[in-house]
Amino acid sequence: MELTARNFRGNSDCSIYYLPTLLMICVTCNLLCLGARLYDARVLVIYWFWVLHLGADKNKWSFKMFFLKNKKSSYARAMDWFKAHMIPGEGIIVHTKQPVAYPEVTGYWIPTLYAWNEPELARACTRWLLSIQLPDGAFPAPGGVPYTFDTGQVMRGLVAALGDVEGAEEALRRACDWTLTQIEPNGRLTTPSTELWTGIASDLIHVYVLPPLVEAGKKLGVPEYEVAAAQVLAYYKAKPELAPFNRLSHFHAYVMEALCELGEFDLARQGMADVEKLQRSDGSVPAYPDVDWVCSTGLAQYAIVWYHLNNPERADRAIRYLEKIQNKSGGFFGSYGKGAQYIAGGEISWGAKYFLDAWKMKLDREAAHA
Repeated sequence: MELTARNFRGNSDCSIYYLPTLLMICVTCNLLCLGARLYDARVLVIYWFWVLHLGADKNKWSFKMFFLKNKKSSYARAMDWFKAHMIPGEGIIVHTKQPVAYPEVTGYWIPTLYAWNEPELARACTRWLLSIQLPDGAFPAPGGVPYTFDTGQVMRGLVAALGDVEGAEEALRRACDWTLTQIEPNGRLTTPSTELWTGIASDLIHVYVLPPLVEAGKKLGVPEYEVAAAQVLAYYKAKPELAPFNRLSHFHAYVMEALCELGEFDLARQGMADVEKLQRSDGSVPAYPDVDWVCSTGLAQYAIVWYHLNNPERADRAIRYLEKIQNKSGGFFGSYGKGAQYIAGGEISWGAKYFLDAWKMKLDREAAHA
């Protein structure tokens, strides 16, 4: 709850804290006028220290929040960032240094928008994606070339929009059918191009395509999608390099989250054991095991995974660190710290998305345990 002078009036709950405070203001003024004794002064000093620095509850009844400018929550600011950087009639930008609409990230923003009660934004994003689907069912990267990973993330959005946006079902079927054409007989999921991966990603991230493929199979009544996903998962589970933290945290976290979504919690715990050894006391995790700088979105994704694995203490610490580095705009640079190399000077659209996903899980957990 965020308090302003407007919603203070007529709010009986607020009066529990503010009426005594206002009375003390009057008492203070009277004592100052009459010449307060030393004892009175000490009492006032203790009282005002409590009000200004401790408060009854900083998150709800902060004296500062009443008298100073209303301060938005970190998650509200992140949503504001999305709204400020969504291209009207299209989707969310890549990042602030490449302000063109990004189909992949627009796709996986859609379930986030629904979760945060922004259905109109979700529908607008979905309609744009429907308009750019390629004839073969795939979805392109900003350069126009189709990618399997990008198509899979649009599928996440289409699954979320089923029953709400006309045309979502047909587009989802076509995207899933195209994805199946990219599966090799051994189960490897291929992609038409890897140019944009720039050497820091590998097809291990294709595990993150499988949850929406499974969900589409269930919701559309197409068991072939689930069978195909199981085949691909078996292929990647056999890879010894799948779980260890041996790559950029952002791409490693894609796999960890996908494993949780697919019910592979033991394997996810194995991978997160590496991460937990490196989490610092301030909640941060290095972008790679051998660097000091932090990948913002990777850390937010790890928070999500920790909530999935019922490890809220580590997740909460990660969120607190992210709140410290969050930019005034509400967004996040790709990375922070000395030597940062992952889009360090640009605010990335997926950073705010995963920060909001982590916060939603935190709030849902707190509500369930209230």
